[in-house]
Amino acid sequence: MPRRLIITVCAREPGRVVLPVRRGERARRLDARAVLDALRSLVARRRLGDRVQVREACAGGCGGPGPNVSVASYSMPAPGERIDHVAIGWRTYVYSLPTLAYLARIIEENLDEPRRARPARG
Repeated sequence: MPRRLIITVCAREPGRVVLPVRRGERARRLDARAVLDALRSLVARRRLGDRVQVREACAGGCGGPGPNVSVASYSMPAPGERIDHVAIGWRTYVYSLPTLAYLARIIEENLDEPRRARPARG
């Protein structure tokens, strides 16, 4: 079953992370605002706007070093059905963003169907 995602980034969290935005790119220093902008750009570039929404709001982890990101997964409605707001999954990247191989991994690993999910790479 296809999923849709709401990715939340807290732009108020202090701190920075150093990682590539996409696979194969050079690592760069990203604060919360840069993470938010990069994720929005990835969604636009990949034309995922019908399945992925990136928003600015509390992502948890307040008070600790960020940037912090959380992801809620939802079922895609069948044609003609209304979108519901009942999450079928949730993942947090609070304090763990630096463990990703690249930022786009957030989108990739959360859009995968459970049977096809790839193991996380450090």
